[in-house]
Amino acid sequence: MCSVGVVVVRDGEIVDKFYSLIQPEPNYYTYWCSRVHGLCREDTEDAPVFPDVWAQIEPMIAGLPLVAHNSPFDEGCLKAVFRVYQMDYPDYLFLDTLRASRRKLPDLESHQLHIVAAACGYRLDHHHHALADAEACAWIACQLL
Repeated sequence: MCSVGVVVVRDGEIVDKFYSLIQPEPNYYTYWCSRVHGLCREDTEDAPVFPDVWAQIEPMIAGLPLVAHNSPFDEGCLKAVFRVYQMDYPDYLFLDTLRASRRKLPDLESHQLHIVAAACGYRLDHHHHALADAEACAWIACQLL
């Protein structure tokens, strides 16, 4: 995990946002990962490690479901980084905007995040930036979930 974006929604309104780079340990990136999100070792060499970032996020999300597009991927990443740092993983409830979009928007040409966001009236300009993706998921969740 090299970055995180959090958008807190309460009663259908965005009430808080958070973004941080995270220094993975080891601070190593494959060409393909960097190609997807645009981040590399130099971007995160001075970033905080996951436990420090999570200490800021945890109170923000207490009692809320976590929403992601293709949530099994995000949930797997989160569980893996909790294991790496030997942290106790709370069983977060995950909601999946990908699954919801396939069910409620079956005629879309694709169910990629930017396409689903557009179908829900949201323009995602910086796909694969953690906060931009979180904002798109929040918008989709308000429309479909």
